[in-house]
Amino acid sequence: MKKIIAILLAVATLSTAVFAKAKAKVGVSMPTKDLQRWNQDGANMKAQLEKAGYDVDLQYAANDIPTQISQLENMITGKCKVLVIASIDGSALSNVLATAKKKKIQVIAYDRLIMDTDAVTYYATFDNYKVGTLQGDYLVDKLGLKSRSASDPVYMEFFTGDPGDNNINFFFGGAMDVLRPYLEKGVIVCRSGQTEKAQAATLNWSTEEAQKRMENLITSNKYGPKGTKLDAVYCSNDSTANGVTNALLSAGYTAANFPIITGQDCDIISVKNMLKGTQAMSVFKDTRTLASKVSEMVDAILSGKKAPVNDTKTYNNNVKVVPSYLCEPVFGDINNYKTLLIDSGYYKESELK
Repeated sequence: MKKIIAILLAVATLSTAVFAKAKAKVGVSMPTKDLQRWNQDGANMKAQLEKAGYDVDLQYAANDIPTQISQLENMITGKCKVLVIASIDGSALSNVLATAKKKKIQVIAYDRLIMDTDAVTYYATFDNYKVGTLQGDYLVDKLGLKSRSASDPVYMEFFTGDPGDNNINFFFGGAMDVLRPYLEKGVIVCRSGQTEKAQAATLNWSTEEAQKRMENLITSNKYGPKGTKLDAVYCSNDSTANGVTNALLSAGYTAANFPIITGQDCDIISVKNMLKGTQAMSVFKDTRTLASKVSEMVDAILSGKKAPVNDTKTYNNNVKVVPSYLCEPVFGDINNYKTLLIDSGYYKESELK
């Protein structure tokens, strides 16, 4: 009889735990709807978490820091058990996350590392340094930099993302670790001289801001198909690449003489530009994979287990080294986009026409 009672109690306890986990609420805070990738990230995250049995509060903050803080405060008072946050400014959330920590709410930094707080439990992202090296290596190969000398240089300009996004240290840093030796030897010439991260940064990763800056560079350096030579523009992602592309098209460049443009995210506009010949490559980051890993992290947290991580050394947020899971980025161009994006079900072919 005692054994039967013990078994029944164990089953009841397990059932209660499973029910509680299934009904747990997860807050998902995304920075903006203005960029295609965040819409996909949010949708994939919501789908994965709901499939796992969680209630999901998904919010977009319109690239406004006070809005994101307010939304997080509402998630905290709304009894979310875990917060998944893609921050607008990685250094702006310390106070609100201190409140979350007091209430024992776990925090997962999503794609962008949250800085200056001990409240971050895990970080899920892609290998962002590799994103940069993939872009840099592509430029080295396509421009034949290994066989060039300073007597036959290539001309290049540089664009990266928002200065408040810690990821640009890895995107831009990885690319420049590949390209800087060629700059120092005079094999790459940047006519504007704007080769430092702060000079190449683009507020909010804005297409419009990138376009304005490229237009200014075209004017000040007299770039054009019949003007000063421009071989390539390094762009850390697709939204900046789109702005640069718009400016170059307005300056008279065509697919036949277009500078090499790099990118990241394989956004629909950029894939279309690759097919048109106005963007050379992009780095594909499958947000379905990232969402799946975050769902695993949430499961582990709410089950009282350790989440899967594969990096415990790299991501220091100035307070702690945050245990991280890095997904693999993949090179994409006109030669492999069908396999990468269509055959995998990420896009329908009709979306790229």
